[in-house]
Amino acid sequence: MPDEMRPRSIAEMPAQLPSAPTSRAEARARFFNTGNAFNMQLPPVSDRIFAAEPAKALDPATPTGLIPCDISAELACAFPATTPLVLAQYARVRAGERLATDFVASGVIVYVIKGSGTTHCGGEDIAWGAGDLFILPGGEPATHVAGDADAVLWVVTNEPQLAFENLRAPAPRQAPTELVHYRAAEIARQIEQIYEVGRTEQIAGSALIFSAERQETTRDILPTLTVAMNSLPGGVVQRPHRHNSVAVSLIIKGDRCFSVIDGKRKDWAQWATTITPPVSVHSHHNGGNEQVLFLIVQDGGIYYHARAMGFEFAEHPG
Repeated sequence: MPDEMRPRSIAEMPAQLPSAPTSRAEARARFFNTGNAFNMQLPPVSDRIFAAEPAKALDPATPTGLIPCDISAELACAFPATTPLVLAQYARVRAGERLATDFVASGVIVYVIKGSGTTHCGGEDIAWGAGDLFILPGGEPATHVAGDADAVLWVVTNEPQLAFENLRAPAPRQAPTELVHYRAAEIARQIEQIYEVGRTEQIAGSALIFSAERQETTRDILPTLTVAMNSLPGGVVQRPHRHNSVAVSLIIKGDRCFSVIDGKRKDWAQWATTITPPVSVHSHHNGGNEQVLFLIVQDGGIYYHARAMGFEFAEHPG
């Protein structure tokens, strides 16, 4: 190789191929090194807020169906994704109509934004109303039927996680979760209990963490996903902090509220989906007089299992 073409460092070397493969299996081999294997520049996860999607879901003219918060092109993902491992969608079900879903996911997280109805999944039926949360097992088709009025649901799955590894959904009855239903009244009671007991400043906020009988030991709802209802009283700021997991949040109630992410302000809008990027320093601010609520789904389970959650209190840059 001429000197002018010779790499100045192993970091400049392209992928190396075997010199004399004797089979197709050998020919498929590729070789990298410590200089060029770890310098991939992937697009960052942005601190996006999705407002057009919920507006469309709440529009009476929108037909029954799913409205994804999909930024896969921005993330350079070959599959629909809100973040690299999570996909959030809004589901609109017109009065008396039904929506069938069958996600390639470990499980499905559903929050009822508006309306009432029923869901059939895995041989079980539940009747839900506004403010309810329920979890569906992956690998089980579900049918959602709206009642006398239109219904709007917020639906979150780990479909991108399975798509990344080209995996299938669990076999029927083999999902890591069963059907679990959390009533709005019980959620409110549990949050009230948290405030009655109180906390120290070393605890990050007053969030209600959702789990289930099967997941009680891990305190998650799915092996890789965690679900929490965070709340802030009027005039309160949640202390700046960061962690390795991403956070995908549904703003349920929050007048004059905003987040600060790496020093940049992001105003809230009711029913919007927001992304808090991993390892970003972030804080949440309630500038109103009433308690605010926002439902948070994080890919925290995978970091807990890897012993790499990386939570710490921090200060905003600048």
